[in-house]
Amino acid sequence: MTEVLFYHLTESKLQDALPPLLDKSVERGWRVAVQLKEKARRDEIDAHLWTFREDSFLPHGTDEGGNADNQPVLLTLSGENANAATVRFIVDGAEPPAVDAYQRIVFMFDGYDQEQLEGARVQWKKLKGEGHSLTYWQQTPEGRWEKKA
Repeated sequence: MTEVLFYHLTESKLQDALPPLLDKSVERGWRVAVQLKEKARRDEIDAHLWTFREDSFLPHGTDEGGNADNQPVLLTLSGENANAATVRFIVDGAEPPAVDAYQRIVFMFDGYDQEQLEGARVQWKKLKGEGHSLTYWQQTPEGRWEKKA
């Protein structure tokens, strides 16, 4: 069964919290898709992933560029799995594809954005009702992740 995680951003922005999680996923050998709602936001995250660290970069691409199937991390606006990802991050309130197609689904949502917060609640109730095992993580004041449920 798919592992479903909810990451509640309360202390940092997505641009700061997402790259380390993607880095860990790639280190584990996982192929990752990051699904966003808007092209401008996808392009903003794309640019940030090239520069968020001075000592290295996170290999990735977008669904707009070529070779989507070769990308270890693919930023996408689509529910398709163009890079055969086993892990899918759903951010900014994007509408998720069927969760059963992945080993892990990660919902990341901004706790100060009412629309994203409500969307996460709707997804939690829906997936819980379908019998999925869910975990909920919230940031501590130091920005670390603490399991709450």
